Amino acid sequence: MKTERKIVANLDWLTLAMYASLVIMGWLNVHAVGYHETISENVFHLSRNASKQLIWIGTTVIIFIISILLDAKFYQLLAYVFYAFAILFLMGILLFGVKAGGHNSWYQVGEAKFQPSEFAKLACALAIAKYLSKKNTKLQRPQTQLVLLLIILLPVTLVMLQGDIGSSLVFASFIIVFYREGFPPVAIIISLFVIALLVLTLLVPQAYLVTGVVSLAFIIIGIGRRSLKKVITVVIAVLAVIVLTESVDLIMTKALKPHQQNRIKALINPNVDPLGIGWNVTQSKIAIGSGGFWGKGFLKGTQTKFDFVPEQSTDFIFCTIGEEHGWVGAFIVISIFIGLLSRILYLAERQRLRFTRVYGYAVASILFFHFMINIGMTIGLMPVIGIPLPFFSYGGSSLWSFSLMLFVLLKLDAERKYYGFG
Repeated sequence: MKTERKIVANLDWLTLAMYASLVIMGWLNVHAVGYHETISENVFHLSRNASKQLIWIGTTVIIFIISILLDAKFYQLLAYVFYAFAILFLMGILLFGVKAGGHNSWYQVGEAKFQPSEFAKLACALAIAKYLSKKNTKLQRPQTQLVLLLIILLPVTLVMLQGDIGSSLVFASFIIVFYREGFPPVAIIISLFVIALLVLTLLVPQAYLVTGVVSLAFIIIGIGRRSLKKVITVVIAVLAVIVLTESVDLIMTKALKPHQQNRIKALINPNVDPLGIGWNVTQSKIAIGSGGFWGKGFLKGTQTKFDFVPEQSTDFIFCTIGEEHGWVGAFIVISIFIGLLSRILYLAERQRLRFTRVYGYAVASILFFHFMINIGMTIGLMPVIGIPLPFFSYGGSSLWSFSLMLFVLLKLDAERKYYGFG
C-alpha cells in the first residue's frame, strides 16, 4: 500500500493535466459540431455524438485506474501477447468486419463499434520496445532491422487489406524511434527520398522527372574526384529511380481503374477534384479562415452549424476550433499539444530502462504523426488520409487507444525508481 501511494505521488501530473485539458476541449468541440438551436435534445441525449463521447471519456477514468494498478512488469512481460492479440483482431476484421467511414475496419456489437487498428499501434509500440530492450540488440545489425520491419509490416498489411490507408501510414512514425535508438541516418534519408520520389511521380510528368534525375547524376559525377565506383553507384541509382517511376506509372495507368486514379491524385492534390474529394479541404480552409483572429464564438460557427465540412466531428474537428475560436484558440490547442509531446519526450529520456525509453518515443511518434497530419490536412498542407486528431476527434476507439498509450507510459515512469526489470 505504501509503495502504491508513492507510485501515485510519482505520477507526472503535469502530463495528466495537459491530457485532461485536451480531452475537455475536444469534447466541447464535438458538442459544438452537433449543436443546433432547433434541436431540442439536451447534451446528455444518447442520440448525440457529444453524449456518447462523454460516456467514452468517463470510461477512460476506469482505464486509467486499471493501468495504474497493474504492475509495470506486466506491460513488458506480455508485450508480445498484446501484439499477437492485435494481429488476431486485425485478421478477424477481414472475416467479420463491417464497413464504416469508407473502409471495412470495424467490429460491431449492437450499436457499439470497435476499431482494432487503433489498438494495434499500441501493441506494436510495446512489441518494438520489448524487442529493442533485449540484451545485445543493435539497430545496426541487418537481422535486427529485418525483425523490426516484420513487426511493423504485419499489422500494416492487414490494415491496408481493410482499405484503411490512413491508419497504415501511421506505422511509419516508428522511424523516429529507430533514429533515436541508433538507426543509420543514411537509411532514413534514402527512405525519405523514395517517399518524395513517389509523390513527385504523381505530380510531375515522368519525362521531366527522369530528365531532372539524369541531369543531377551528371552534376554529381562531375563534382569532386571521379572514380569508377562513383560512376557505377550513380548509374545504378539513376536506373533504380527510372524503374521506380515507371512502376508507379504502370500501376496508375494499367492496374487501377479511372476512379481509383482520381482518388490517388486528389489525395496528393485536392485541387484536382475540387467538387469531389477536394471539397473537404476547400470547405475546411474556408471554415478556419472565417474564424479570423478571435473566432466567431463558441456554438456560433456558421460553417459548422450548416454541415459544410464532411466528417467535421472526426477527421476535420480542427475546423471547429479555427472557426469558433480563431487564431487564438488554434494557437492554444497547438501549444498544449506541443507541450504534451515535449513532456513525453522528457519522460522518455529520463528512463533508466531501454524498454520504457523506446516505448515513450513510440507514443510521442504516434501522437505527433496524428497531430501533424490531421491539422495539416485541414489547412491544405497535408494529403487527406482520414486519421483522427488525438483526444479531440469523436470516437471511442481512438480516445481509448490514445489514452491507454499515455497511461501506460505514466505508469512505467512512476515506477522507474522501484523496479529494475529489463
